This record gives sequence, C-alpha cells and structure tokens, in this order.
Amino acid sequence: MFDLTALDAALAGTIFAGKLHFVSTTASTNTDALAAARAGAPHGSVYFADEQTAGRGRGDHAWRSPAGSGIYVSVLLRPSFPVARLPLLPLAAGLAAAEAVRVAAELPVDLRWPNDLLVGARKAGGILVEAQAEPNAIGFAVVGIGINVHQRSFETGLATEPTLLDLEAGRYVSRQTLLVSLLESLERESLGLADSAATRTILSRIEQASTWVRGRRVEVHGPQACVGTTEGLDEHGFLRVRTDDGLTTVQTGGIRAAETD
Repeated sequence: MFDLTALDAALAGTIFAGKLHFVSTTASTNTDALAAARAGAPHGSVYFADEQTAGRGRGDHAWRSPAGSGIYVSVLLRPSFPVARLPLLPLAAGLAAAEAVRVAAELPVDLRWPNDLLVGARKAGGILVEAQAEPNAIGFAVVGIGINVHQRSFETGLATEPTLLDLEAGRYVSRQTLLVSLLESLERESLGLADSAATRTILSRIEQASTWVRGRRVEVHGPQACVGTTEGLDEHGFLRVRTDDGLTTVQTGGIRAAETD
C-alpha cells in the first residue's frame, strides 16, 4: 500500500502537492479524473488506486488492474500550450514513464507509438490521454498511466506478450518510488510543451527512445490501417509510414510488427 503522507512530502514543490486523491478500489482512475475535471478540480490533481475493476486502455481495451500489483494513476492537467500540441501529450507522458522506470527499476523502456511501454518485446505499461478541447483552447486533459509492477498472472491471448517490472529487474520494485518519479517527470515533460523549442526536442527524444518510429516494418491498426515502414514523426507527433502507395501520416490507431513476407 502507498504511504500517502510520504508521497505528499516527496512531491512538495510540484503542482501535485496537496492534490493527491487515493482510493483502494475504483472502476477507473481516468473516469474518476474526468468527472473531477468537469466538476472544476484544479490543475495537477492526481487520482490513483490500489485496484481498478474496469481499467481502460486506448480504443476501449480493458486494462487488468489487480490489487497491490501496479501503478494505476490519472493526472488532471489544465495546460496553457496550444491545442495543436495536444497530440504530443501522450508522447511526453511516454518519456516521463520511461524515465520513471529507469529511476525506479533501472530498466530501459522502448516506446511504441503512440502509447505503449515495452521492456524488450514485452508490454509493461500503457498511456491513455482523454481531453476536452475547443478550437482555440484546451479545457483539460487527463493523462492515465498504467504500469505492471508486481503482477503474477495475465490474461491469455493478448496481442503483445505482457511483462512486469519485478520480473524484468530481477528484484522488488517500489511502487512508491516509481509513482514519485513518474509524477516528477510528468510535470517536467508537460511543462516543456509550452515551449516551442522544447517541443522539438520531445520529437527527437522520442525517436531516440523508440525502435518503432523509424525504419520499422509495421502493421497499422485502426481507421488508417496499412502496412509499411516507419519514417519518423511529423511536427504534431503523428507517425509517418511509407506504404506501397506512398507516404501515409497516421494520426490515430496502433502499430504492431508486420509479419514477414
């Protein structure tokens, strides 16, 4: 279980101090954060749980969230950066999560566009960003992050083989340390989106942190389904894929390694 007093003390001086909301069990921390956002909760509010009974991933995929086994956290942001940069927020969150895993578990993370956290070829976590935005302003954004830490079993038939940090690190990984590092990193990365120069570095850092966004033969799943070779990110963080029909800019959906011909 988390030590809430120690968590709040560790986050003193951040936008999250005094805004931690923990429950032992909830349906979905993202659902909780969205409801709080619509009710006027402030920037930097954090909603996390020891267990989710209806955790959600991108595309309404279920996220299995057993008690005491992972990080299940959603952060409410009321950002000041332009709406055009909103697609970069999941990528910035990915960089934050990768840094947190490096600090807490001493493991490298491969970022699979747009929202998967991989250790080697196996999935250790994911990101779900849900936002309310008008043409000229972002009302709020909820950044949901789930990371497998202590799980001992997974459902079968998943598209990507899952893994957990304890297994990969060969030792017990503290959820408390991981959560503090995650929130600290997320604050830095999200603040960077307000600066155009820092935004450009996020794109280059994603390319350095990912084996998927350049030179990888992939299958794209979703409304822009196709098969091709990745050619990096555009200025909005969308994935460019070279297909037999030309260059496609993929704005939504997911990717998997393409089967060899």
